[in-house]
Amino acid sequence: MTDVNLSARDRILHTACKLFYKYGVRATGIDRIIKDAGVTKVTFYRHFPAKDNLILAFLNERHRTWMAWFRIELARQMQQHGSLSQALPGTLARWFMSDDFRGCAFINASVELAYSLPEALPLIRQHKQELTQVIASYLPGDGLPEAQMLTLIVDGAIVMAQRDENADQAIRLLHECIKASVSLDVS
Repeated sequence: MTDVNLSARDRILHTACKLFYKYGVRATGIDRIIKDAGVTKVTFYRHFPAKDNLILAFLNERHRTWMAWFRIELARQMQQHGSLSQALPGTLARWFMSDDFRGCAFINASVELAYSLPEALPLIRQHKQELTQVIASYLPGDGLPEAQMLTLIVDGAIVMAQRDENADQAIRLLHECIKASVSLDVS
């Protein structure tokens, strides 16, 4: 489905998702979103009374789509490699190497928004908790302590890949950190 075939609300949200992720939440103005979505100001504000409403909708949509991708890709990598110690870096490498990689939208939003939009913090926490739960599901037992460590390592790799624009180095160091911190070669 192309943007033209989407409802006005969905065009606004789809456009905001692309622009917020590429340029940042605060750097992207409402006028740019309205123009790129091909809607009027009246239509925009009918669906999103304030930019903060759109930011929260963006975080919810990004969470939904990114987690769906992550689950599918991690499962595919697990089938290919058989171990989380190989599958997790493989999954992240696919993301880091994509042309539109701009880091984690949730890490970026937490830094950008700080406490100016406190309603965003539960969404950011939820995203990281769900990421941790997905990782834990591939570990023996409840796997939560190990998954929490891995999520911390993953966040560091994301920031490094974004900051240094060197995905290969971030993935290599991610492999080394996983090997040094936890034995994950379990099916």
